[in-house]
Amino acid sequence: MDCLFCRIVAGEIPSMKVYEDEFAFAFLDISPWQTGHALVVPKRHSTDALEDEAALGEVAHAVVTVANLLKERLGASAVNLLSNAGSDAGQEVFHTHVHVIPRYPDNPGIGNVKSVVSEDIEVTFARLGQA
Repeated sequence: MDCLFCRIVAGEIPSMKVYEDEFAFAFLDISPWQTGHALVVPKRHSTDALEDEAALGEVAHAVVTVANLLKERLGASAVNLLSNAGSDAGQEVFHTHVHVIPRYPDNPGIGNVKSVVSEDIEVTFARLGQA
């Protein structure tokens, strides 16, 4: 398999590793959205979290550890956690991964961006069905 992240985990492609455990590998993103932007990937191949729910469980501890590392060592005040599943969601590397994006007081996170959705929330809720 010619998966970029599998090759990084295997050491075939150099990376700036910030954390590793039995199940997960974390490294700095080469196209960061913010200083310290890291990716956490499962060591075994998995296309995305919707295909393989267990993959998210395998990286959960690493995601929390990396987020705390970025807060402690880089002075981030918050983090965004993001995982794209599918090309329409913006996934470019088809190996499950979680973006850990540190945020600082002078650069608020994506939660401060308001999007306009044309469908009424009640209509969306009806389409989804009540849980």
